[in-house]
Amino acid sequence: MSVDIDLEADGRTARLAGGDPIRLVRGTVGIAAFLTLWWLAARATTPSYLLPGPVASAGAFVDLFVRRTAVDLPVAGTTAVPVGLYKLGQSLFHYVPGLVVGNAAGIAVGVAMGWSTRVDDYLRPVVRLLRLAPPLAWVVFAILWFGIHHTGAAFIVFIGAFWITLYGAYSGVEGVPREYLEVASVLGVDSDRTLLRNLVLPTAAPSILTAVRTSIGRCWMIVVGAELFGAPGVGYEIINASNNLALDTSIAYMFLISIVYVGMDVAFRAVERRVLAWQ
Repeated sequence: MSVDIDLEADGRTARLAGGDPIRLVRGTVGIAAFLTLWWLAARATTPSYLLPGPVASAGAFVDLFVRRTAVDLPVAGTTAVPVGLYKLGQSLFHYVPGLVVGNAAGIAVGVAMGWSTRVDDYLRPVVRLLRLAPPLAWVVFAILWFGIHHTGAAFIVFIGAFWITLYGAYSGVEGVPREYLEVASVLGVDSDRTLLRNLVLPTAAPSILTAVRTSIGRCWMIVVGAELFGAPGVGYEIINASNNLALDTSIAYMFLISIVYVGMDVAFRAVERRVLAWQ
């Protein structure tokens, strides 16, 4: 019996780590089918620049790292770096602060609302009212308040991350079973701080971490919209290239964002598994 359980656990761990050969083969087949359909659609599209094929897009992607631009670095001075990395760095300059601050604020407010009925009563009407406005609706305010630069774009990313993690933390804390709290009370744990640290937050952690993981991908989508008003970065280059009918370059920058997101998602999943190893 124990051998069967161990084998089942090992198989589950392999699947979670993405090492299941069957799933890898299925994923490879799916990618191959997608590329084939893309190639056929590109061949049937006239004029051809309206839908660049996989080969042209791959060439544009390589070109992002072949072409270089001069950048003034604090220590190294003027240095030539690949254009793709330079534009990605510009996007990260407002993506990372907006994501981190938005997640931190969203988790804090969500936990407070989920734990305290009084805080929930005060903030719920305001949250419901402001939540209706999508992040990109704040673009005008970002321009007026912060100008057309990184701070304004970071504010838009902050809005997007904030709402996702707020609701994730709120539902996670609110969903803590009442029986857990009653058992803790019987055992003599009556301090709010102790309950939050040792019971509520660990129990709500899966919901909170899922919200954070969702915000990592969603905020990359928001970055493109946040850079519509002129903030430098990958999103701006996607729009600029499409305006010049260089759609292969637009697709190349989309690939760049996708690759970065996949890397971040894999890294976060590894952290998530470590944090939730106690389950």
